[in-house]
Amino acid sequence: MSVKHKLPGILGSEFAPSTFNTMSREAWRVFGIMSEFVAATERLNAIRPAVSIFGSARIPAESEYYRLTERIARLLSDAGFSVISGGGPGVMEAANKGAYAGKSPSVGLNIQLPMEQQTNRYQDVSQTFRHFFARKYMFVRFAAAYVVMPGGFGTLDELLEALTLIQTNKSPRIPLILVGSAFWQGLLDWLRERMVAEGMIDAKDMDLIQVIDEPQQVVAAIFKHYERRGFEHLPEEHELLLNL
Repeated sequence: MSVKHKLPGILGSEFAPSTFNTMSREAWRVFGIMSEFVAATERLNAIRPAVSIFGSARIPAESEYYRLTERIARLLSDAGFSVISGGGPGVMEAANKGAYAGKSPSVGLNIQLPMEQQTNRYQDVSQTFRHFFARKYMFVRFAAAYVVMPGGFGTLDELLEALTLIQTNKSPRIPLILVGSAFWQGLLDWLRERMVAEGMIDAKDMDLIQVIDEPQQVVAAIFKHYERRGFEHLPEEHELLLNL
C-alpha cells in the first residue's frame, strides 16, 4: 500500500505523493508568473507612448504587408512612439525593423514556444515570456493604440481581446486600427450582418474599429485621438489598468 499524505484543512482530503508534488509545482509556478509580470513592467515603464502592432508571422519580407508594416512603424517611431511587436518574424519583424530605423525604441515581447519562435534582430528592448497571458497583458498595458495588420488566429485573438476589454470598459478606449481594408472587409461585413443584426453586439461597438490603409493616416488618427487630452493616462484610466 502506498504512503499517502493527509493535509489538514483541505476538507480532510488525502493526497498521493504525486498529487502533492503537482500542487507544489503549481504553487511555485505562481511565483514564476509574478516575477514575469514584475520584470516586464519595470522594463517597459520607460517606453511610453507606445503603439502595439499585430499581424501574421508567416509573411515574407517581399510581401506588400511587410513593406506596409515597416513603413507604418518607421513613421510611428519618428513621430515619438515606441513600437511594440511580438518579437518574431513576418509582420512582427517588419514592425521592429521600421521602428529600429526610427527615433524611438523598437520593443519585442518574445514568447517561448515548444517549437522555438525565431526572435528578430531589430529590437532595442527585448523581453521574453513563458506565459501567453502575461505577454498579452503587456501589449494592452503599455499601448496608446493598436495597429492590426492582416494575420491569422493569433492576430484575431489579439484583436478580439482588445475589442472585448474596450467594449466592457476594462481598459481605456484607444485607437484600434485595422490596416488592409480588402483583407478585413469580410470580417467587418460579418460583424454587421450577423452579430449586430442579431443583437450579439451593439451597432455602436463597430465604432471601436477604424479601417485605414495609408501609413500617414494611421499616425494622424492616433494623434487626433489624443490631441485634446495628451498621452498620459487619466486617473480613471490608470485605475482601470491597475484592475485589468
